Amino acid sequence: MKVENPNAYRFIMPDDIYLLPQDRGLKAMPNTAEEVAETAPEAEAIPELPKSQPPTVAPTPVETPAATFNYLGSNNKKFLILVKYTDAEFIAPAHLAALESMLTRKGLGLVDVAILNVNNYPTSAIADFNAFFAPQKLLIMGDKALPEGTRRPPVNKVFKSSAGDTLFSVDFEEMMPSNELKKAFWEQMKNL
Repeated sequence: MKVENPNAYRFIMPDDIYLLPQDRGLKAMPNTAEEVAETAPEAEAIPELPKSQPPTVAPTPVETPAATFNYLGSNNKKFLILVKYTDAEFIAPAHLAALESMLTRKGLGLVDVAILNVNNYPTSAIADFNAFFAPQKLLIMGDKALPEGTRRPPVNKVFKSSAGDTLFSVDFEEMMPSNELKKAFWEQMKNL
């Protein structure tokens, strides 16, 4: 092998290959058998260890990580809105515009609420949502948006629940074409 730069040797060969023993800061190797015999340490007797019981390992409790949810808004006012859309990440754009209009009339914005599409979390229960969001107000938009294990509450009636003031209404698909449903929803939404 032909090496053009001598500095390349340190990358090709480690230092201990081409360094002399005195350069390495190590003691020189004995050359004769007599020197080996003189420098060989005497074998020490290894004391017998007392017999002991095998160590016991205490099982560590397994902690399940807290659920995290991907939602629209900032939840500043602790207002949770549950919807279910199979074709949108959060909510359909036309329905979001209608919801934002209603929120604006209440003096709220997207920064004040959390819009959660329950379609993305089919096994989550209302207790999971309460633990994560700690809502003071809850709006459930339609039967499909009811979390698993939740019984159907009365439609367009504000009631107290574990999540605070709660309003259950029909979903936007059903509400948008009907002025009566919009009016009934808005009357209760003002009180929420």
